[in-house]
Amino acid sequence: MPTVTRVDAALETLRLEDEASGAVVSMAPGRGGMVTRFSVGSVPVLFLDESTLLDPTKSVRGGIPILFPIAGKLPGDRYDAKGRTYTMKQHGFARNLPWAVTDESTRDEASVTLGLDATDATRAQYPFEFALRFTYRLHGGVLSVEQRFENHGDAPMPVQPGLHPYFFVPEGTKAGARVDTDATRAYDNVTGREVAVALPIGLAGREVDLHLLDHRPRETVLHRPGLPAVRIGFGDDEQALVVWTVPGRDFVCVEPWRAKFGALADGTAPRIEPGGFAATTLILSLVDAK
Repeated sequence: MPTVTRVDAALETLRLEDEASGAVVSMAPGRGGMVTRFSVGSVPVLFLDESTLLDPTKSVRGGIPILFPIAGKLPGDRYDAKGRTYTMKQHGFARNLPWAVTDESTRDEASVTLGLDATDATRAQYPFEFALRFTYRLHGGVLSVEQRFENHGDAPMPVQPGLHPYFFVPEGTKAGARVDTDATRAYDNVTGREVAVALPIGLAGREVDLHLLDHRPRETVLHRPGLPAVRIGFGDDEQALVVWTVPGRDFVCVEPWRAKFGALADGTAPRIEPGGFAATTLILSLVDAK
């Protein structure tokens, strides 16, 4: 039986549960509308540093932060739009704002929809009339994140969004962990240059920040030694797949981005026409989940 409950905690938390699979998803509308936890039975799918979740002065390390209007950084944190220069920090502002609960359901599955709309504060960084609607669905042991980006303004709206899932991979097992990919080219954000992809991508003992530029399958699998692998499915419109990890932390991030880094600044960001929308879905599951 699917359920949606509100948890009495220091931070407003919504909890989706699927009794048959033992899957549980926690969400924090007030912390950027993000998923904070996802587990299936006793198996953790996501990593979370709870101290960052509870400290509003820090960016959350863990869960699935929402990156909007941009994923990554802009050169000099600046871009031009509508005849002006605007400033925006790495990964945009959506992850730092409170989202509103607009709908919830337990019909056939547990689901919650969260929304974020343009305000005077967002227009100071991004002069567009956006409306975001993210629906989180838990069906069996599968979590779907349906993302809808609406343009309520009268001008084309450039967008460069992404998601930033932190997957639980113990530091001591990273040497055996791997991300399935057929990519041959990547931008190495550590060295600042484009490189050939050497497979398997080494994930242990160093910072890895690779933006895979030609990953063709619309999914990948993160193999975790000693734990079930995670299948990560995403939409046709995602142009880059980012793999990031740092030494000493129990996570590997595998991030679908709609455009490459800096796209809002160099004019290559996809555009949503006035009155239109763009939509995509992230699907997470354990490979051997029943």
